[in-house]
Amino acid sequence: MSVVLYSYFRSSAAYRVRIALNLKNIDYDIHPVHLVRNGGEQYLDKFLAINPQGRVPVLVIDDTVMTQSTAIIEYLDEVYPSPALLPQEPHARAFVRSLAQVIACDIHPLNNIRVLNYLEKHCAMDTRGNWYQHWVQEGFATVEALLNQHSRADRFCCGNQLSMADIYLVPQVFNALRFDCRMSQFPRIQAIYDNALTEQVVIDAAPENQPDAE
Repeated sequence: MSVVLYSYFRSSAAYRVRIALNLKNIDYDIHPVHLVRNGGEQYLDKFLAINPQGRVPVLVIDDTVMTQSTAIIEYLDEVYPSPALLPQEPHARAFVRSLAQVIACDIHPLNNIRVLNYLEKHCAMDTRGNWYQHWVQEGFATVEALLNQHSRADRFCCGNQLSMADIYLVPQVFNALRFDCRMSQFPRIQAIYDNALTEQVVIDAAPENQPDAE
């Protein structure tokens, strides 16, 4: 079986998929797609032929092409069920999904590279950083409150093993720290992030450990 991940080392969506692949112990090759260099390699014809949306990640298993990190991660959990990325208990599953969606639907789309590039081009110089910090802090306030409602004793978002929620949270915190977001008001998120960084599957997926890291 051939497994290829089109990835950019700093892409939080690609980071999610790398963690999921590592958790599932799936061997894969990375084909880097630089999202900044030369106007963005994601807009080259050869990449658009693979993903017409022009985004990473793209996962190719043999001749099957999959796009969008959530669809990819759900596929991996269905086809490779162990270790599970979702808890068995229905309420816990819903909780994990809700955390993942706060990040994937409410935080990340407002702060992805297309939005930031638009702000940099059309708005005042300080808009980009302020914009990023505002939406991350608003989203993280929701995540922190949800985590505190659930359990303050767990190592991770839902229990003591990594779940889909952690797969989404870790890359978002990584990028928040890059943009100098204040994490002191989110101690639960910070603790989960620190715990996750001790896991080898997360270490191996980290941006600085990718073949295209700069």
